[in-house]
Amino acid sequence: MTPWEAVAVLAAGIGAGAINAVVGSGSLITFPTLLAMGYPPVVANVSNNVGLVPGGVTGVLGYRRELDGQGRRLLRFGTASVLGSLIGGLLLLLLPETAFRIIVPVLIGLACVLVVAQPALNRRLADRRKNPHHGGPLLWLGILGAGMYGGYFGAAQGVVLIGLLGVFLDDGLQRINAAKNVLSLLVNTTAAVLFVFIAPVDWTAVAVVAAGTTIGGYVGARVARRLPPPVLRAFIVTVGVVAIVMLVREGV
Repeated sequence: MTPWEAVAVLAAGIGAGAINAVVGSGSLITFPTLLAMGYPPVVANVSNNVGLVPGGVTGVLGYRRELDGQGRRLLRFGTASVLGSLIGGLLLLLLPETAFRIIVPVLIGLACVLVVAQPALNRRLADRRKNPHHGGPLLWLGILGAGMYGGYFGAAQGVVLIGLLGVFLDDGLQRINAAKNVLSLLVNTTAAVLFVFIAPVDWTAVAVVAAGTTIGGYVGARVARRLPPPVLRAFIVTVGVVAIVMLVREGV
């Protein structure tokens, strides 16, 4: 990696860290950047995943106030995220990428619909929820599926998580976003540990991406916490639509 390439990857990492703290999809910046530098797809994917972990940590720290009172919920959902990430990481190494070329854009599109419809769905489901603060088996399974997707590829997993959490939990969007940051961090960290031991990792790329995402995660969290729910919801949907367009155009 030349000095100018390192600068480009660092800038991509800052942008990815900021976007991940707000909603997710930062991989749509860093992954193509690493590909443009000549890294093979699998190496770029796993190196990018490992490099995103420090940015996830700063994003979580930036949202620490909104995490108050969510410990039991996150412990329960965190098991689904970790298990799903392990499965997804193994699928990345065992299955061809074509298996997800149709599923991934559809999944992100459904998540965007859920984010837009969340307020109306919350009102309609409020009287039917038996446990509005912890979700249920369907939410746990949905988070397991999101973890599998995140361990496999990861771009826009935040959009999927926010869509799921927003529909099943009776809580504010900022608190849901804080929970999403923790679950995304668990997914990325689990996959990163797996990849370190059994996948080809380029540590130069990891170091540069990590430096950028660390800065971006902190900045993104500070900005996102100040956004009104309608603005944050609009940003989430915009990022999701862009993700779908990019994934379809590039064939995932």
